[in-house]
Amino acid sequence: MVMSMMTPATRLINGSHFQVKEFILMGLPGIHSWQHWLSLPLALLYLSSISANLLIFITIWKEPKLHQPMYQFLSILSVVDIGLATTIMPKILAIFWFDAKAISLPECFAQIYAIHCFVGIESGIFLCMAFDRYVAICQPLRYPTIVTNSFVFKATVFMVLRNGLVVIPVPVLAAQRDYCSSNEIDHCLCSNLGVTSLACDDKRPNSICQMILAVLIMGADLSLIILSYTFILRSVLKLNSAEAASKAMGTCSSHLILILFFYTVIVVICVTHLAGRKYPLIPVLFNVLHNIIPPALNPIVYAFRTQDLKLGFQKVFLPGVKGK
Repeated sequence: MVMSMMTPATRLINGSHFQVKEFILMGLPGIHSWQHWLSLPLALLYLSSISANLLIFITIWKEPKLHQPMYQFLSILSVVDIGLATTIMPKILAIFWFDAKAISLPECFAQIYAIHCFVGIESGIFLCMAFDRYVAICQPLRYPTIVTNSFVFKATVFMVLRNGLVVIPVPVLAAQRDYCSSNEIDHCLCSNLGVTSLACDDKRPNSICQMILAVLIMGADLSLIILSYTFILRSVLKLNSAEAASKAMGTCSSHLILILFFYTVIVVICVTHLAGRKYPLIPVLFNVLHNIIPPALNPIVYAFRTQDLKLGFQKVFLPGVKGK
């Protein structure tokens, strides 16, 4: 453990405790001796998420027929997924492969900020995609005038600014805590609650801030998504043609799968944190998987369930192969 006597930035606490200068990420609790065996599947997930999202982004960017709001939001989601996966995976693999467990306080707080920011932006993009499907199905005649390129740009900028600014208090409050004893975090990434659990002073401001942000961002986004799909389902049920109803829901199915997985895992993480003291591995493992599986899953779901995207991929990367 590396400690130094506290100056104004690292001041002495009660005359006997010292401020730590770095944290030690111990990895997955309870399985430290063989956790390196998990590096291979995690590395494959990371490589697949980066490559698949790059393919999605390049396909949408190069294929003019995919220059539609629905696919533009998907391309933005691909960029966010790459950012989220890259925020955590290189450090996790360094821990498993090279035993590089040390992380400086600024790096740790920066990782806390990046994770919260990217997860919030992803939630916001899901909301934008739900609104896009709502207008397309419930207000089809007004769709070309409402969901324009300008709308996509403004919505994206708003989501980036909203989450980039709103989550700032999380790492700031974490940085203001006094870390004066242990610096070992039983995790393989810097989670807000995991880091602040080491603080010697009052941790409640961090917990309260995290809860408020979860309600304001995730809760609000999920509520609006549910409302959008309630209107969509009501409109679909009014359609006289079974074929038209099937086509309308088909355009939403990929989106719904990703939304259900994204928010279900968040709920599971919150629930498993209640059992974290008795089974510490469960919330930590779910936390890691939530930051790597969605980036790997999103492009796969869209690639298999969206015909236009499959045809665009063949046209851009396999020009000699004709789609069926």
